[in-house]
Amino acid sequence: TLKACKKEEKMDREFQKKFKFEGSISVLTQMMVDPAATEKRGGAKNLPLRRGEILDVIQFTNQEQILCRNSQRRYGYVPQAVMLPL
Repeated sequence: TLKACKKEEKMDREFQKKFKFEGSISVLTQMMVDPAATEKRGGAKNLPLRRGEILDVIQFTNQEQILCRNSQRRYGYVPQAVMLPL
């Protein structure tokens, strides 16, 4: 619907501003949170983790963190150590 589309666009703009992300947002791949990992609450720029959740990878930022998006279109950093390839 139009309302949902506008909401998604607003969330994407907020993400680009918060993370200083330039260019279009494209999904590089999808990865799964390790089912054995501890669930964590999100922080300022960290994404909350749920075991077995599938996340869209937006950017591989460094050796320790990945910038991801969850199914609720929330963005944040996730430790690379808890991610498994699909």
